[in-house]
Amino acid sequence: MKLLSIGNSFSTDAHRFLHTVAEQNLCEIDTANLFIGGCNLQTHWQNVCEDNAFYDYELNGNEAETKISIKTALQRQKWDVVTLQQASADSGIYSTYQPYLLSLAKLVREYQPQAKLYFHQTWSYENGSEHSGFLNYDRDSRKMFECIVSASEKAAESIGAQLIPAGTVIQYLRENTAEFDYENGGISLCRDTFHLSETYGRYAAAATWFHTLTGEKFTAKELENMDLKLLEVIAKAVNGGK
Repeated sequence: MKLLSIGNSFSTDAHRFLHTVAEQNLCEIDTANLFIGGCNLQTHWQNVCEDNAFYDYELNGNEAETKISIKTALQRQKWDVVTLQQASADSGIYSTYQPYLLSLAKLVREYQPQAKLYFHQTWSYENGSEHSGFLNYDRDSRKMFECIVSASEKAAESIGAQLIPAGTVIQYLRENTAEFDYENGGISLCRDTFHLSETYGRYAAAATWFHTLTGEKFTAKELENMDLKLLEVIAKAVNGGK
């Protein structure tokens, strides 16, 4: 599977371990991520219209070695999957999505008609976050999550895309597992209250992407210095408790 994401730092988080965990699950997923920090759908579309080569082109979770435009990336090879997403601060405000999302989806289908289109649902910030975008949700993590679910589901439906529910999995782990209940002494899945942690948070996103893209049960295996028992907690959440 060859996958291209038109995203930002949140897609970077999701891609970090995706190629590796796919290999561990006997599946080859080659990933390319177009990265501009904090880039929203409106800016993505502006960059398309101006053919701006402003994007870091990250391959298989590694740092980029070149800058590229969206159109160039779409023409680089035949992609099996293309993903779109909103910037985190705007992710729960559907009015910020359109008409840019519709335009981007139309472009993807023009350049890559065979590719399956997915929409990446991002996650809410942690309570206590000082991120300025948290004000959009009264600095309430649960409220932000509920807004993201509503907006992302509507967004995916609007372009006929399948949803990658990373935000839902992150929220489930926060609220339903003692291991990752950060407000009560568990491990935080974020490194700065909004980006995912470089270990378990990014792992949870990658596992969610794998399960959604392949339809296969996700199996946790040892990776870097992470505790396998904690990875198994994540895998169970990704697999719907199974």
